[in-house]
Amino acid sequence: METSVRILDTIPVTHNVRHYRLERPKGYDFVPGQATEVSIDRKGWQDKKRPFTFTCLPGAETLEFTIKSYFDHAGVTNELWSLGAGDRLILRDVWGTIQYKGPGTFIAGGAGVTPFIAILRHLNATGKLDGNRLIVSNRSEKDIILREEFEAMDGLEVLWSVTDDPKSSLLQERIDAGFIERHVNDLKQNFYLCGPDDMVKALRGLLEEAGADVGNVTWEK
Repeated sequence: METSVRILDTIPVTHNVRHYRLERPKGYDFVPGQATEVSIDRKGWQDKKRPFTFTCLPGAETLEFTIKSYFDHAGVTNELWSLGAGDRLILRDVWGTIQYKGPGTFIAGGAGVTPFIAILRHLNATGKLDGNRLIVSNRSEKDIILREEFEAMDGLEVLWSVTDDPKSSLLQERIDAGFIERHVNDLKQNFYLCGPDDMVKALRGLLEEAGADVGNVTWEK
């Protein structure tokens, strides 16, 4: 299934991240954490598909994606930055990525936090955030996505870390074996991972080596 929808507006989030709010086709449903393949409905771009996770609540009247643009090459996300209200995107069938299995720790690298947005927003809206924790590593403070929103969520514990921002007052550590030992006390809980492939693969190994049950680790496949 393919459907073309109109962009209603774009909203800045960081220097290279935007919310894209779209028309919602009738009957187009998703579960928090799910995604779809998106193309730009413009000549030469219709067949260039990229997976993006929905970041709105499942019952919202409009759809939303929160997308980081990479300006160092002329790809889809770079082209998306040139779009605005009235331009169109092509959506396809919804498919599962990260499914919430219960309270735990969400660990993300940079824009890898986006698959967690709808999940955490939904838990917040339904009063079920208690027991959840969000750990996100970014290069600098200016790269943090939705910092104020996450920090305002009642019941969500948040830990930010930066790796290339020496003036920041935030934690300045890479997420490695030492980080897991210092900052993760309960290895029997659920873990949700998303970020660059190498980071996620390494984290899965680090958690298993530390004693976590691999069956409790969910990642974006």
